[in-house]
Amino acid sequence: MKALRLSAALAASAVALTTVSACNSSDKGGEKIAFLMPDIASTRYELFDAPLFKAKVKQLCDDCEVLYQNAGSDAAKQQQQADSMLAQGVKAIVIDPVDSAAAATIVNSAKSRNVPIIAYDRPIPKAKADYYVSFDNEKIGSSIAQSLVDHLKATKAEGGILEVNGSPTDAAAGLIKKGIHSSVDSSGFKLLAEYDTPGWDPTKAQNWVAGQVTQFKGQIAGVVAANDGTGGGSIAAFKAAGVKPVPPVTGNDAELAAIQRVIKGDQYNTISKPIKIVAEAAADIAYQFAQGKKPAGKATLFDTPSQLFIPTVVTKDNVAKVVSEPGFALKVADICTAEYKADCDKLGLK
Repeated sequence: MKALRLSAALAASAVALTTVSACNSSDKGGEKIAFLMPDIASTRYELFDAPLFKAKVKQLCDDCEVLYQNAGSDAAKQQQQADSMLAQGVKAIVIDPVDSAAAATIVNSAKSRNVPIIAYDRPIPKAKADYYVSFDNEKIGSSIAQSLVDHLKATKAEGGILEVNGSPTDAAAGLIKKGIHSSVDSSGFKLLAEYDTPGWDPTKAQNWVAGQVTQFKGQIAGVVAANDGTGGGSIAAFKAAGVKPVPPVTGNDAELAAIQRVIKGDQYNTISKPIKIVAEAAADIAYQFAQGKKPAGKATLFDTPSQLFIPTVVTKDNVAKVVSEPGFALKVADICTAEYKADCDKLGLK
């Protein structure tokens, strides 16, 4: 009889422990949030976007989990990654699409499961995401191009302009391209040729520019390149052809190599987009959606509530100031290595 009572007591205790455990698990309430980035051609995603996004989510919700994956420029792979995230029960997906058109399928799949989609950096025009967070891409294009045009006019440069655009499958690249044209078309400088760079591939940009250097020998006054990768490829093409000096070339993203090229004088400008700003904004919005809230947009783009931040053009004239600003991702010690120390000293970068 005692054994029976003991067995019953143990059973009751086990039930109680199970109930407490279940309650604790429920109280924890840690949502899963997906963060899907497009490629590794741009170093920013691995080095900055993902770590900053994760850190902000951790600050907002210690129990939340960020599931991060990079598609490596493969739209089909990104689709598989999104499907996997949905199967794992994520409460929100933040996605920088490889292919803006193909990403419409991901949006529709998520909506069928009532999972909100936040487009990040690149918009998704063919399907309405729940939110869009980015820097103003059209403004980026117009700013880098106008900066170059102003420089060419100030130096009384002669010749025309090459335009190296981003990926034709990236809607953000289309906005940057539109912005570039708004400055170049009315500049008085002839647009010699332009190229949409598949996958933002620096090597493809370099190969195209190499052909233009041959075709327009001595006629290229400057190059508007849509990001630092294509800008770096453009500069490499001129150097390989033995062109001295290299015409001024633009960029965008303020990657380490680009900032160093600006300091050295190899690249005319880039764009500082403190990734911390957009990564943390996206984390905050994703967390709100994961809690069932619907944050309001501060703007609207492609019929999507949006937050669009204004970037800063960086040239030799202001690089020291920009690098010292709060939120800039790179440290002077990383930028001003032995090869660049003398140039850094001249510009007051210490």
